[in-house]
Amino acid sequence: MDASAATSVEPVASGATSKPQRPWLRQRSGSVGERAIELGLAACSLVSIVVTIGIVVVLLYEASGFFAHVSLGEFLGDTMWTPTFTDNQHFGVWPLVVGTLMTATIAMSVALPFGLLAAIYLSEYAAPRTRRMLKPALELLAGVPTIVYGFFALTVVTPFLQGWLPELGGFNALSPGIVMGIMIIPMVSSLSEDAIYAVPDSIREAAYGLGASKLPTIFRVIVPSAWSGIAAAMTLAVSRAIGETMIVAIAAGQSNTLSFDPRGQTETMTAYIVRIAQGDLPTGSIGYQSIFAVGLVLFVMTLTMNLVSYRLSRKLRARNRT
Repeated sequence: MDASAATSVEPVASGATSKPQRPWLRQRSGSVGERAIELGLAACSLVSIVVTIGIVVVLLYEASGFFAHVSLGEFLGDTMWTPTFTDNQHFGVWPLVVGTLMTATIAMSVALPFGLLAAIYLSEYAAPRTRRMLKPALELLAGVPTIVYGFFALTVVTPFLQGWLPELGGFNALSPGIVMGIMIIPMVSSLSEDAIYAVPDSIREAAYGLGASKLPTIFRVIVPSAWSGIAAAMTLAVSRAIGETMIVAIAAGQSNTLSFDPRGQTETMTAYIVRIAQGDLPTGSIGYQSIFAVGLVLFVMTLTMNLVSYRLSRKLRARNRT
């Protein structure tokens, strides 16, 4: 028995000397794979940074040619924008800025209340089956091409509004602003619903335990707890509204003067860029360089808005932790 036991142990002992090599190989291959993944992710991050820097450099370089002919005081002090005219040229960017902000404000006045209320209903009132059906159906609005929304605003919404507002022009800021808000509703509702749905049930139960009913709990407890996510949804929606092109290019018109009346035609910065880029302006002309000057203003606006939103969300998160 002793001899057989000794002989049976020997293969195990001899095999035991070779087995520790396999975990070492697996560990090394795993570390090499993780290192490759890490380098790939770092490369993706570097590409995005390089692309952003490249965009900024191009905007600054081309806009510098524009500002070599146009002073900053004229660019920010004039109230007319006619850089492509051969005579009586004006380089005041305010008509484009006001048109952009006016249509974006109208869009957000539609998208924010309807999107937030839809998010509250889906997360707090809808049954699970209803939520699974309504949320994808609502998100289908985001899949409609923007050019379809533009023609819908021009051929359907504008004639409908003219029945209530006879002084409304065929091209105006009100109609594309409303349609743009409808287009943005899925973005606000989906992101806000995710933020509200992620609020722990213990917060709801604590409010109910203190005697609060459902509606005050939603607006005084749940929505403030999810406000950082809701603010992020609002920021993305505002950026989407400011950067929208085809709806305003089709239905808003082309206005060269400063106007705050949404019933009249206007022109946004993105619509101007599209209109001029499709023209026959020679490269290096003042009209061609004005595209990059307007693009630089649009970039500064969106960057400032994102920075403000980032600082606001950080303050809200810090306040929620305390």
